[in-house]
Amino acid sequence: MSEVKTKAKQARTAAAVLNRLSTDQKNKALQSMADGLRNHKDEIIDANREDLERGQAQGTSPSLLDRLALNPQRIDAIAEGLEQIISLPDPVGDVLDSFERPNGLQITKIRVPLGVIGIIYEARPNVTVDAAGLCLKAGNAVVLRGGSSALSSNRKIVEVLHSALALSDIPPDAVQLIESADRSSVDEMLKLNGLLDVIIPRGGQSLIRNVVENATVPVIETGAGICHTYVDQTARPEMAEAIAINAKAQRPSVCNSMETLLVNSGFAAKHLERLAEQIRSAGVEIRGCANTLHILPWASPADEQDFATEYNDYILNVKLVDTLDEAMAHIDRFGTRHSECIVTESTPNAERFLQEVDAAAVYHNASTRFTDGFEFGFGAEIGISTQKLHARGPMGLPALTSTKYIIHGNGQIRG
Repeated sequence: MSEVKTKAKQARTAAAVLNRLSTDQKNKALQSMADGLRNHKDEIIDANREDLERGQAQGTSPSLLDRLALNPQRIDAIAEGLEQIISLPDPVGDVLDSFERPNGLQITKIRVPLGVIGIIYEARPNVTVDAAGLCLKAGNAVVLRGGSSALSSNRKIVEVLHSALALSDIPPDAVQLIESADRSSVDEMLKLNGLLDVIIPRGGQSLIRNVVENATVPVIETGAGICHTYVDQTARPEMAEAIAINAKAQRPSVCNSMETLLVNSGFAAKHLERLAEQIRSAGVEIRGCANTLHILPWASPADEQDFATEYNDYILNVKLVDTLDEAMAHIDRFGTRHSECIVTESTPNAERFLQEVDAAAVYHNASTRFTDGFEFGFGAEIGISTQKLHARGPMGLPALTSTKYIIHGNGQIRG
């Protein structure tokens, strides 16, 4: 039997145990996991160093290496994320609706775990812990398939988590890591109906497209992030500058960073030169449309392929538009329904943008970098869903549950 099928079967057996556990039992296991990460910090960093050295030798970009890197502060933050999950309400068993039918049937709708969740993701070892913690708190077992670039880190992290779970009421088999780097392991997961209840991909467009197009297991689609910020004519220049720099340069390797800055031509005539210089001083390469290049002759030209690219790097497209409608049309064409922002002092323009732009998160006068489960108060997140079924936006604990109807009768039969 293959590694994937063996571990998925072990996870399904563990899920049956998880389904019986109390919130207190799950929280104690999560605390044990957080303590284990802190206590084994040096070992995790040593394993992570192997991944970083391998990545550097293979010519991995600095931004992707940043996503991969772990240090004491990041491990502390990951452990803190688990403790935040402990503090969150357990959604399992929540009563969503309760009513009585004319025939006397008492019907109650409650939240229940999804079962066994498969997570396919790339070079972010923090996802290993976030996904495990959220899945376990919501009563689910999890099968993790991380990218080969983070294999040493993920292997050590899961080893630490297993040791911690062995001291708790949650079976260690509830967290499984697929160690095979062969693409066939992903392909096998996508067809594992009956063992996996849902698959959640986290990564770039090619990974997500492969999962969505080839899976027979149900998929919660987490989209790529071609995010935009539109600076309206009425925007305050200092606010536009702060938001744009944060959205692009604070951490460009993540999906909620800005890839295209749309600027009203009236604002651009007065303020784009300074705004662009500030962005460039943050180490960002600017690629502009033809009208942008008239104001910023030092910028590189941007074409349609640029506007359709998720860089995850210190590269930013700039496009001038004459109207709000033109800005929204550009977002509709090139956006990935992730996170979009308008910077404006016009209430009517803000309301139109918030109402009409189709995205999981739409901002007025705030950076798109806030589209994050931690920032939304969900603790860690399992991903940011850009679909419209079941869950959308940052997915916390409730997104990892399904529902069940409980019906009490006193002998009713249907005529």
